[in-house]
Amino acid sequence: MAELNVCSKTLLGVFLRVLLLQATFAYDIDDSKGLGRVFDGIGGISGGGATSRLLVNYSEPYRSQILDYLFKPNFGASLHILKVEIGGDAQSTDGTETSHMHTADDENYQRGYEWWLMKEAKKRNPDIKLYGLPWAFPAWIGNGTTSPYHNPQLTATYVTKWILGAKTHHNLTIDYVGIWNERLYDIPYIMTLRKTLDQNGFQDVKIVASDAGWGIVVDLNKQPDFNKTVDYVGAHYPGTKTVADALKTNKPLWASEDYSTFNDNTGGGCWARILNQNYVNGHMTSTISWNLIASYYDDLSYKRDGLMTAVEPWSGHYEVASPIFLSAHTTQFVFPGWTYFQHGAGVGHLDKGGSYVALTGDSKMLTIIIETMVNHDHSVCIRPALPKYTVEKQNASFKLQGSYRNITELYVWHSKLGFQGAPTTLFEKLENIKVVNGQFSIQLDLDEVYTLTTMATGNKGHYPDSPKSEPFPFPYQDDFEGYAEFSEASYFADQSGVFEIHQTNDVEHGKVMRQMVPQRPIVWCNDSDHPTSVIGNHNWTNVNVSSDVFLEDGSGGILLAARVSLGSCKLRQAVGVFLWISPGEFEVTADHERWIKIHKGNCDMQAQKWYRVSLYVKDKKAVGTLNGEQLFDVTLADGSGKGWIGIGTTTHNYAQFDNFNIDPAK
Repeated sequence: MAELNVCSKTLLGVFLRVLLLQATFAYDIDDSKGLGRVFDGIGGISGGGATSRLLVNYSEPYRSQILDYLFKPNFGASLHILKVEIGGDAQSTDGTETSHMHTADDENYQRGYEWWLMKEAKKRNPDIKLYGLPWAFPAWIGNGTTSPYHNPQLTATYVTKWILGAKTHHNLTIDYVGIWNERLYDIPYIMTLRKTLDQNGFQDVKIVASDAGWGIVVDLNKQPDFNKTVDYVGAHYPGTKTVADALKTNKPLWASEDYSTFNDNTGGGCWARILNQNYVNGHMTSTISWNLIASYYDDLSYKRDGLMTAVEPWSGHYEVASPIFLSAHTTQFVFPGWTYFQHGAGVGHLDKGGSYVALTGDSKMLTIIIETMVNHDHSVCIRPALPKYTVEKQNASFKLQGSYRNITELYVWHSKLGFQGAPTTLFEKLENIKVVNGQFSIQLDLDEVYTLTTMATGNKGHYPDSPKSEPFPFPYQDDFEGYAEFSEASYFADQSGVFEIHQTNDVEHGKVMRQMVPQRPIVWCNDSDHPTSVIGNHNWTNVNVSSDVFLEDGSGGILLAARVSLGSCKLRQAVGVFLWISPGEFEVTADHERWIKIHKGNCDMQAQKWYRVSLYVKDKKAVGTLNGEQLFDVTLADGSGKGWIGIGTTTHNYAQFDNFNIDPAK
């Protein structure tokens, strides 16, 4: 009898689970009691740092195709916000970005590629919002300190000049400006910045603070005058959650940096989940991806953590990843200025896992986005830790009420992420769904996104496949003559310091690449004191690299390196073969910080004179020459190293490079 009872209970449990799966849960979409918060847009970050570095070197038509996937309305990601780094001459994640003012008496708005990128975004979408944020600052801002807040007025003027330069030199209107990425905020500085912006006619430029955690909200709630200066509260990687004090500010809340996850299907699942749940759980009205596009060497930090990937400008190859079209589920059907419905009346969690948000532009415009992302390895973001939760297949019924009860049909767009060999479907248009007496039902599977909308404007943009992937060209040479002054030479990725193209008065050398940072900046990470730019293939072992070099004065020297193992904020830990040459002496080390000595000696180098330097590395052999005369011939302790080619300076000194060559080590 006991066995029969156990069997009966088991069968009853199975029967109840089947009934539960078949059950339809109902959700109201109703504006009769008002609406929720105003939607501010979905965006991407170029910077923090040099994450778009290789994009500018793509040739046409591939460069324009990539830009279309990112910014063109009703095509791909169709982003609403572009956030860029206000360059500070220091390493800020995957490279350094140039400042518009290397020194207090230097001002130049032709440097760097962020101006170009903002203009390309505006060309495609004139309504896109622009947001600038410093990660680092040039040394002169600190006046001998390591703080940008030493003189609040000086820093506020520096940032305001960047905004003015954007308008004056590039006809770009900056909409938002931040404080100091993921570092301490300073109340006197923020208030000074607001005053300085207003005095210069930038009353419409809104301040986002503090681009870190939620800590600033305590001070905003305590100090009414300070509260008035901050327009938006921006937090990084909030895990879809906010805090009570943030809601008390009565300000728009943003995930002003989020995602930061490898752009495979798991990364796509992360992005789809947080785009909905940042509002469902945290009332955040904007989510901005770090980064916009993974266009930096794969072996730098945070490989392919962008909405798409473009790391081969020499071949034209790029990859459109799932986050592009998972973005489209929101960005192509909802626009800044639209409004979320209230929680429980159009915004919430699904009963069996997942979430839904409804937004409206007016009484005839309605968009509902539904996601059912599974947490176990299917939608895990790089940070923070994701609590366990369950999602099951389910039927969902929606009832349109209030201003929307007379809608009779909705357009349907669908994506499903495939795992363990299952196929992936991205942003496909399905048959319209009929709405009968304000009601409709939909069956939801796992790892899906649906957009149900009155908007007929959606479109899945497509270009033919990009060219096949190719390794970095080898051999390689560059005489730097074909570039605009102040630009960066193709494929060089500055990891410390800044290297720009400059026109010289030397007839023989013409344009050169010059190291421009004269002092250690106010850094964002533990930046190296040896300015260095890397180039090439991280798998290279046997190479012969050579360059003409010119020291502008007797302080410091030049660097030529092979097998550079690391970049980013880890440059100090890089190993390889490093040749350092200064007036009268040279040194060979096995590490970037010059701790592991291999060889040293004297040489004839002087300042204000051109020399030809070469470094030959093959297996366990390394040979260096100066003007064809051998400096050393040494046996390396370990011949298994690999890495990029590097050029640089021994300190923050001015130096020039020309006629750069990389050849096989024969």
